[in-house]
Amino acid sequence: MKSILLLVLDGLGDRPNPELNGRTALQAAFRPNMNHLAAVGQTGQMHPVKPGIRSGSDTSHLSLLGYDPEKFYTGRGPFEAMGLGLDVRGGDIAFRANFGTRKENGEITDRRAGRINNGTELLAKDLSMNIDGVDFFVRAGVEHRAALVMRGNNLSDLVTDSDPHEVGVKVREISATGESAKFTAEVLNKYLTETRKILDTHEVNLERKKNGESPANELLLRGAGLAPSLPLFREKTYLKGACITGIPMISGICRLAGMDLIDVKGATGRLDSDFSAKFAAAFKALGTYDFLVMNIKATDVAGHDGDAIAKKNAIERIDRAMGGIEGHLDDSVICITGDHSTPCVMKDHSGDPVPIVFTTSGIRKDSVRFFDEISCARGSYNIMSGDVLRILQQLSDRSEKYGA
Repeated sequence: MKSILLLVLDGLGDRPNPELNGRTALQAAFRPNMNHLAAVGQTGQMHPVKPGIRSGSDTSHLSLLGYDPEKFYTGRGPFEAMGLGLDVRGGDIAFRANFGTRKENGEITDRRAGRINNGTELLAKDLSMNIDGVDFFVRAGVEHRAALVMRGNNLSDLVTDSDPHEVGVKVREISATGESAKFTAEVLNKYLTETRKILDTHEVNLERKKNGESPANELLLRGAGLAPSLPLFREKTYLKGACITGIPMISGICRLAGMDLIDVKGATGRLDSDFSAKFAAAFKALGTYDFLVMNIKATDVAGHDGDAIAKKNAIERIDRAMGGIEGHLDDSVICITGDHSTPCVMKDHSGDPVPIVFTTSGIRKDSVRFFDEISCARGSYNIMSGDVLRILQQLSDRSEKYGA
């Protein structure tokens, strides 16, 4: 039986862009290795969750790994927190968080605090505390990102965000969306009041102001979720699985599923991530694991920035880094796709499908010769993300026969 490598280029899908003469970043990129895999494999388009749904990375990755998001998704917060190494237990409430910049009147001027890239560990350390019998734990992530975990009695995830999701407006007071969440909302607002006192006078922010940088003086909370329980990936699929990613939320999902996490030096989850190191680790791991999922975030970062040139360049760097991938086709099944589309013209996720290619030796290849959104739409598949794992198991000779 063959090993499986599922390569997820985060936010890969795009729309025609005037900066690229009406092409997508993928079409405009020099991508000989991806095109080769398309020419010798089976291609198609894949809907991250369902047609037209603007899915998040969390819901689409759950689905790609065989977990129905309608059943198992309880909010991104718990996965983000686990991926950052926080101890998340059943009944905990977890949030995604940003360190943002707030004016004295409460107006948010930057949701990313100038994309702060140092000092957030010190900020997070000083924001863990107990209020009204509830323990609050904060852990810093990549750049401005962080996660918050609440632990205590009578807590609920039926609360709104404090993050206004836009600049030029005031930070929101958290409110309950269900009767059972009133205490949770009250204690959260008390907690945020205390964090503002700490952040406004913190040495990290005083130094940032001195240097003319935006202070990280607001912890913006969003995506409350009750910690879920996932069936173990190995027990569900009979595959020994592992994950390579620089994104805490993805590693949190995989960790919750009982998959091993392979740490790669230089895997930052940013545009400067060491793609060559990630591919080297992936090719090495294929001899140890039945299934390996690798997420590369850079394409999504460029999409959210609206930078079509950066997205094109990231795709070209990824393509160069996967050089030699054809040498693994005899004993592996390689699948490349995205988890959703992040068109540069939108700077956000869209409901557009993403291209997908399955490649291995002996496969019944189709007539598509290029890996991009338009070419792959003429391929063999028009599938949902929940179909991907089953197809991979079939191509790797791991499927069980249905019927006599």
